[in-house]
Amino acid sequence: MSIWWSLHLRREAASVPLARRLLLGTMETAGVDPDICYDLAVALSEACANAVEHGGDAATEDYRVTAFIDGDTCRIEVTDSGPGFRHCPAPPAPPHTAADRAPTPAPVPTPAQAPAFAEDGRGLFLIEALTDHVRYRNRTGRPGAVVSFDKILKWREGAALPMAS
Repeated sequence: MSIWWSLHLRREAASVPLARRLLLGTMETAGVDPDICYDLAVALSEACANAVEHGGDAATEDYRVTAFIDGDTCRIEVTDSGPGFRHCPAPPAPPHTAADRAPTPAPVPTPAQAPAFAEDGRGLFLIEALTDHVRYRNRTGRPGAVVSFDKILKWREGAALPMAS
C-alpha cells in the first residue's frame, strides 16, 4: 500500500505548521517510527519556510507540498514559483532599467558550508542532515525551485501500513 497527498498553500508563515501537522498525522497513523516522523517534520518545515521566504513575489502567492509514502520510503517535494536556483556562482550584473530588476535567482545551495553563526542558511543544512537523499532543481519550463528529499522509513511494532502490503 502507498499513501500520497499534495497541498497548495499560501506563502504565509501559518502554512508551515499546517503542512507539518498533516505529514505527522499521516505518518503516525501509518505507524512510522516517531524519530523518523520528527526528522521528516523538521525537514519539511525548513523546506516550507524557504518557499514562504524565497518562493516568489506578491504575484506568486502559493507553493506546493507533495508527500509520497511508498513501501519503506517517504519522498517529500516542495515546489515554489520564485526565481529558482542560479547555476552560476558569479553574482548577476546590477540592473540598468526597471525591467531588468526581476528577482535574482538564488545560488545553487551549498548547505554543508553554512557557517555556525549564520542567521540564515541552516534550513538546507538541516534537510540534508535529517534525510537520506536531497535534490535541488529549477522547475522545467517555468519559474520556481523544487526541493525534494527522501528518507527510508522505520516502522513501529505492529504498524498498519507495512502489514497492508
